[in-house]
Formats: sequence, structure tokens, C-alpha cells
Amino acid sequence: MIELPVIAPENRRRKPDWLRVKLPVGPEYANVRKIVDGHKLHTICESGNCPNMGECWGAGTATFMILGNVCTRSCTFCAVATGRPTEYDTAEPLRVAEAIQLMGVKHAVITSVNRDELKDRGAEVWYQTVVETKRLSPETTIETLIPDVKGNWDALYRMIEGGQEVVSHNMETVERMYRRVRPQAKYERSLEEIKRIREAGKRTKSGIMLGVGETKEEVFKAIDDLVANGLMILTLGQYLQPTKMHLEVAEYIHPDTFAMYKEEGLKRGLKYVESGPLVRSSYHAEKHVHVPFD
Repeated sequence: MIELPVIAPENRRRKPDWLRVKLPVGPEYANVRKIVDGHKLHTICESGNCPNMGECWGAGTATFMILGNVCTRSCTFCAVATGRPTEYDTAEPLRVAEAIQLMGVKHAVITSVNRDELKDRGAEVWYQTVVETKRLSPETTIETLIPDVKGNWDALYRMIEGGQEVVSHNMETVERMYRRVRPQAKYERSLEEIKRIREAGKRTKSGIMLGVGETKEEVFKAIDDLVANGLMILTLGQYLQPTKMHLEVAEYIHPDTFAMYKEEGLKRGLKYVESGPLVRSSYHAEKHVHVPFD
């Protein structure tokens, strides 16, 4: 049994040194900011308070968030605004594609809020965004980080048939924590979504946050469940409380524990694991497009 560092209870909610990040600065960051603002686009980098925004934007990349910046879900971990969305812009796919072309990125990541009020869950905008991006930047590879379609499998298939190389759907947490972390989602339904994505011939990817109260055994079970449903790529990162109104951090996970989870994930059948305190879904996403199917 591997002996791992133990963080004293009184220090579990004090942000440790390994979670410090650099402030976003530099000409590349400014250029991405200009393009995003000029095309009136949303990014999960900003809406989700991502700690890697400075690094990624400084490298000339960003994760675009389509279908507005108001979500119909009320997940207790997420900084994205919750409410009744009003934005639905059929011209958005072209604007996103033009921005990606201007940035000259080799790998683009696209995500969205949940749009449960739409009959197709926003699937047509998803499809058109991928198609337009491929049209303007045929050499650019694409990862789409899609939401829970609430079992609307026709919407799912439309979302993923535009030609993207990687399709991601985040589990976010272990089964026991779902009601607290993702009250409008279902663990088994998200597993089914991943299974269907894999059966459709796509590279499958998911992400789990650590530090919300899960146990190691529960993380291992989640990994096993994901592998059983065809998952290829997994990201593991530290949950950070975006505001005092959100779920509190239960524990700051030591980097050595993240390394252990990576090793275990690979042993249990995953093809690629990105695991570390500051890892987020789209972190180093350009590497995931090369993960072999066999």
C-alpha cells in the first residue's frame, strides 16, 4: 500500500502553495482578449474562473462557450450564472469559427452551458459551430465538451456528428456526491452518455473534481465505471470554491495523491490521464487528440 501525505484537518481549507497561479499578462493574452471581445464571445475560462486562463490565453488558446453564458442548471460547484437563458444566436457558430481562425489555433476546445429549455438542447448550434470551424480551419482539430442532454439521444448524436476528434462529457464527481454537487444530473445517465459517444466512434473524455468530500475508494469506483462504459481520457483536478455561495472545499488534495490516481487510472484501463491540482477539462487538450483507439 502506497503511503501518501496526510493534510491536517485544520489545514485542509487553507489554500496550499501548489495552487498559486500567475496573473494573466502579456501580448498573447491581450490578443486573445481582443478577439474574444471583438466577436462578442463567451469563454468558460472567464465564466468558470479557470486558474489556467493566464497560461492558456498566453499561449494563444481559449475554450469557447457557446449558447450564451446563463445555464439552466444550478450545480453547487460552478461559477457560471444560473437562470433562464435568453440568448440563442444562430450566427454564433460563424463568429466562433472566425475567432478560431484569427487565433490560428491548432486545437480548439468548445463547450456550452446547459440549455434544458430547448427541445434539441442546443444541438443544432453545436453541430453548426463544429462544421463552420472545420470549414474555415480544416487543419484545426476540435474537442467538444458537451453537457448532459437529459437522455435526449437524438440531440446527442447531432451534437457529435460535425467532425470533432474528441468528445468530452464531465462526470464532475463520484456517485455518492451527485445529489449535492450536480442536483439536476444523474450518475448513470452521464455514464450512458459517455457509452453512446464511444459507440459512435469518438474519442471519449471526462473530468472529475477532487476535494468535495469523496473517498479514494469512490474515485477508484468512478474510474472503473468510466472504463466499463468506454472512457479513454480522464482529467482529475482540485475543486476550488468560486464564491462563498458555492460548495465549500472539503480537502486540498496533495500532488502526490494526484500522481497516485494517474497511475491507478492507467492500471485500470484508461488510455490517458491528466491529473494534478490545477488540471481542468481543457488543460493540455491538444495532447488528447492523439490518443489511439486501440
